[in-house]
Amino acid sequence: MASKKREVQLQTVINSQSQWDVMLQNKGLTVIDVYQAWCGPCKAVQPLFRKMKNELNEDEILHFVVAEADSIVTLHSFKDKCEPVFLLSLNGKIIAKIEGANAPLINRKVTNLINEERKIIAGEMERPEYNEILLMDLDSEENEEAHGDNVEEHYSIILIKPDAVVSNKALEIKEKIIKEGYVIEVEEALMLTEGQVRDFYGQIEDEPDFEDFVSLMTTGLSYVLVVSPGNEKPDSLEEAQLDIESNEPPEDLPEAEVNDTLVVTMKKQDSLQELLDQQHISQYCDIEDDATNVARLLDVFFPDFKLMKSKKEGKTMALLRPDLVHERKDEVLDVIEAEGFKILFQRQIELSEEEAQMLCQEYENEDYYDKLIENMMSGPSLLLVLLRENGLQYWKKLLGPTNVNEVNEDFPESLCARFAMDGLPFNQLYGSNSSEIAQRDIEYFFPLQSTLALIKPHVTHEQREIILKIIKDSGFELTQLKEIVLTPEEAKKVYFRIENKEFYKDVLAVLAEGPSLIMVLTRWNAIAEWRRLIGTVDPEEARLLSPESIRARFGINILKNAVHGASNTLEASEAISRVFGDDENPEN
Repeated sequence: MASKKREVQLQTVINSQSQWDVMLQNKGLTVIDVYQAWCGPCKAVQPLFRKMKNELNEDEILHFVVAEADSIVTLHSFKDKCEPVFLLSLNGKIIAKIEGANAPLINRKVTNLINEERKIIAGEMERPEYNEILLMDLDSEENEEAHGDNVEEHYSIILIKPDAVVSNKALEIKEKIIKEGYVIEVEEALMLTEGQVRDFYGQIEDEPDFEDFVSLMTTGLSYVLVVSPGNEKPDSLEEAQLDIESNEPPEDLPEAEVNDTLVVTMKKQDSLQELLDQQHISQYCDIEDDATNVARLLDVFFPDFKLMKSKKEGKTMALLRPDLVHERKDEVLDVIEAEGFKILFQRQIELSEEEAQMLCQEYENEDYYDKLIENMMSGPSLLLVLLRENGLQYWKKLLGPTNVNEVNEDFPESLCARFAMDGLPFNQLYGSNSSEIAQRDIEYFFPLQSTLALIKPHVTHEQREIILKIIKDSGFELTQLKEIVLTPEEAKKVYFRIENKEFYKDVLAVLAEGPSLIMVLTRWNAIAEWRRLIGTVDPEEARLLSPESIRARFGINILKNAVHGASNTLEASEAISRVFGDDENPEN
């Protein structure tokens, strides 16, 4: 009886929708064991829950619940499922789903979330933006998957190592993978934690040099890719045979052996590992394609993988012609925001005749083409890079016809109709016509630039993570990264511009206190945007002039001001060459 009483105290029983709604009011983290009435809660994890409750719940922000799927409307998508399912609810928001009694994964996720929650409560870190799992949508999604004609996709995870990144091999590897017909579903540039390295390379953890390997893998930038085979498969055995003519077996083999050889050859051709070997890039990356391990690693690296994959965001370039910029720019920007677009980049520019012609090709057979080109060169246009789910198609739909005279009852709310100018027959806004043209437009008008950035030793691990998130959210791509204690010799590569200044010895003393994170950040107008993002050199001044800047938030004083950035194009190019140039051609 004592054991039974202890079990009831461990997990609160929820068996109605009203009890579920009350449970969502819990403050902190709630671990929910979703069970079926016919099989009951998962007993295998209860020792783990009891251990976590004893060790982690001193401030009573960790709760455990068992919820019967059959009697709770919100959980109907889990009915008739025999595999255990655990949901994690943080302050009433379901943020994670774990399938199966995976005790190590449950323990890691719960421990990390509880530690984060304590730091948030103590004011030591900001609350991350968690993606909510909408349980009511799971039923229709899973039924669609269950009854669809498509076979479940097989994914592989490729980890491109830090030495490949610093030697500029990452782009080459990705291009070769895509060229062979594979699809990169999701990718992320990460500085791996020890835990992530151990999760990926668990099969070799008993090797004598494993700890040195872990240290090596955590001191630089890696790329993690989720790859699928793509849809271009041979339609018939004959087509497959044509594709592998160079591997035909000898003519005197029996027919059965010929077929066996063909099957083996086809399997090799479909093997991602075989591709990496044939392309001589396998030494730069490692692959995991076992379905069970891939599912586990998706939780480690991409816990919101399905959401990320289904949210097909698209970039496009938009343009407001000069008259519209002068008279109604703010109205257009309000519409763009209301329609759910994120403006990644924007710039005002007076177009040359060549540039105007490039953006007006669709009008070149119109009688008013010359008038349009003249109009486009009459003043500054506003160029925007827009991001939204299916952004290119959605923006084109919003634009409506290219010609104002084509506006009729089918397009009364189009931007062409709403922002028409008297006497001008053409649409006052532009959008790229295809993904290829969008890429051309963006690359031409928003050319990529790289800058050198540095996070200083005094910045805590939690603050560093926040800064890296700010970098990503601001449209920067992290293209190079290394963590290193800056000796005077190494520091000179970054701070060569001030090495003769009187205060330089104080700078060296700060840099010697621990490892710095040195990065190459890439985006349009990267140098100026990074300088704007970090704020003025003195954190006190930054807190007055730009309180949301990185130095204002994380700087302590003028020496320990959290971050550094190159001041101009020449300094950025020179610093990147000095810091990362030695790694461009490592020995194989």
